[in-house]
Amino acid sequence: MGGIRVSGPRGPCEPESSERVSSRLERVNPYQHLRLPAVEADVQRLEGLLAESVLFGDEYLDAVTTHLIYAGGKRLRPLLAIASATFGTREASRDDMLGAVAVELMHLASLYHDDVMDEAEIRRNVESVNARYGNLIAIVGGDYLMARSAGIAADHSVEMARLMANTLAWLTRGQASEVKTLYSTERTDEQYYEAIEGKTAALMAAACRVGAITAQHDEVLTEALTEFGRCFGMVYQLRDDILDVIDINNKLGKPAGQDLAEGVYNLPTLMSLRSSTHGDALREALGAPLDDAQREAARALVIAGGGIEGSIAAAQTFVDQATAALAVVPNDELRSGLSAFLVSLISEFPAY
Repeated sequence: MGGIRVSGPRGPCEPESSERVSSRLERVNPYQHLRLPAVEADVQRLEGLLAESVLFGDEYLDAVTTHLIYAGGKRLRPLLAIASATFGTREASRDDMLGAVAVELMHLASLYHDDVMDEAEIRRNVESVNARYGNLIAIVGGDYLMARSAGIAADHSVEMARLMANTLAWLTRGQASEVKTLYSTERTDEQYYEAIEGKTAALMAAACRVGAITAQHDEVLTEALTEFGRCFGMVYQLRDDILDVIDINNKLGKPAGQDLAEGVYNLPTLMSLRSSTHGDALREALGAPLDDAQREAARALVIAGGGIEGSIAAAQTFVDQATAALAVVPNDELRSGLSAFLVSLISEFPAY
């Protein structure tokens, strides 16, 4: 496995060209690394089924529930579900596809609710549902997507219904864990990991497990794929939290350091708070909402305090755990593709 490379050094006020940053971030392309054409074709076929699964027959409600479906997205969770089911060696069955739909609808529902909580105005380069239709309708729309996810899972089996119910509980727990530590410089690493395991990793793990359920894999393989999904989710969220600090060209669709400004102190910040040289200054800067200048000052302190390098090292431990979990997968192409995709998430970051 290749080592993790961070470009640099570069001062926090010396922006890299937007073309170079864009090129680097766009390289996180699952199909480029998976090299499983059958899986890519199945995920493309999923689009119509996603919309079909939520259409109610009411023009207004249908516009609400399909808003983010038609906005597109990476479809990472369906990809993981289908890859886990088929290994890219056969066309996904209808059960495989519906399992992937159930997972994606749960994810979309969480986005509807997250955007209400965050008062977000943009999602996937379009107006968020709450910005277009209002908070009440966004909440109702999210509830409807959750209900459809649960219904699809229940139609398949008790096992899948139980999985989706437990996943929803994890999502709720993760969100609550984050909210209760907002603006707290005493937030612990354990609290951070609890939040991202619930908010992100649980659904990635569920995606892989759904694929194992629809394909009727044995218990050992099912557990291994589930663990891979969990570790994948941890790496994916760590990557986002690192980019929140160093992504000066707004490739995530929000200003660099936005989490700092909103009191969400992620692992890079927590690690830099422990810095012997910059921790005290960072602690003094945090604890309340930040304006643009304060956000930039805090972001520079996180970078100077070593939180980025420490977080990349933490992500690498989950890469290693995920790779170990894949050892039991009896398909070289899938094992190689998933490993390559995972490593690509943290193999190179924009200079900072």
